Amino acid sequence: MKRAEVIAGVILAAVVLQAACGPPAERIAEPEGEAADADEIVAAEARPPINAANAFYYYADVEAAWRFYTDVMGFETAADYGFAKIMRVAPASYLTLVNAADGMHTADEPKTVTLAIVTDEVEGWYEYLTTAGVPMQADLGAVDPAAAHVGFVAVDPEGYYLEFERFQRHPENERLLPVLAAIEPLYPGAGAGTARPAELGVRATVQWLYFDDTAATNSFYERLLGTGPIVDQGWAWAYPLSESGFLGVVDGKRGLHQVTADKGVTLSLIVDDIEAWYELLRSDEEFEWRSDEIGDESGRVRTFVGYDPEGYYLEWDEFLDVEGNEEMTRQLGAR
Repeated sequence: MKRAEVIAGVILAAVVLQAACGPPAERIAEPEGEAADADEIVAAEARPPINAANAFYYYADVEAAWRFYTDVMGFETAADYGFAKIMRVAPASYLTLVNAADGMHTADEPKTVTLAIVTDEVEGWYEYLTTAGVPMQADLGAVDPAAAHVGFVAVDPEGYYLEFERFQRHPENERLLPVLAAIEPLYPGAGAGTARPAELGVRATVQWLYFDDTAATNSFYERLLGTGPIVDQGWAWAYPLSESGFLGVVDGKRGLHQVTADKGVTLSLIVDDIEAWYELLRSDEEFEWRSDEIGDESGRVRTFVGYDPEGYYLEWDEFLDVEGNEEMTRQLGAR
């Protein structure tokens, strides 16, 4: 299936799932979904496509963080620029580890973000990570097969939260599950050099961010993305970005983090037509810019940066077909 077809399917599903609820945890099934009227997705389709979702996390010791994410988590390095390592987490979801001394944020800024790793194998991940000595913010506990979701929260070497979640068969999730079921999970490749068991996969990711004014924030992201949330829990909402990558908006009074003025994270949207996104946002008088023109990062990536309503950095990235980007461009081209 072509990348554009997959993304269109995700956007269509997002419109269908306006009333869907719930965070994650029994293996994902394929309940029947509803079809949406084609007219309902015109706004989303008018947006240039997003190839993949990404986020930048900032480390005092980026090499130690890289060893954790390769050796323990088993994520593939899609590109290594030295000061930044791009890790592939799910089919169209990435995490970039940045040396804080060279990044837009410092390692001391509050890590007001949670990476949700959506997986069928929650119990297996928990057994593996606890055996490996990874610290836990929230344990798995007893798994209730009737619950809407199950999960646990691990902590990476410098304090970023990693939430492992699985959506279960439950009325709360009945319209969300078909979207996840359409995604082929990513497993460690042969010879990956990781202790992660080969049967532990990742189906999707959600970058959960935390806000005071969720009404204004949701309005901003609906306008930016041209679609409503794919999940609506009343206090947490998720928006589709790519085939497997989602953005989460959380009420900071109820989430894993409280709202902070500074935030040690940048949300990145990987695109293949950065000019189209730039022109779209130039026409939006409410969009706040950090860089008012498209820049160049070491001859490898074209980029620009703005802010969301409460100060999270938003970065658009287009990877160039140059030396050092071979694997990254291969993966993006296959979407």
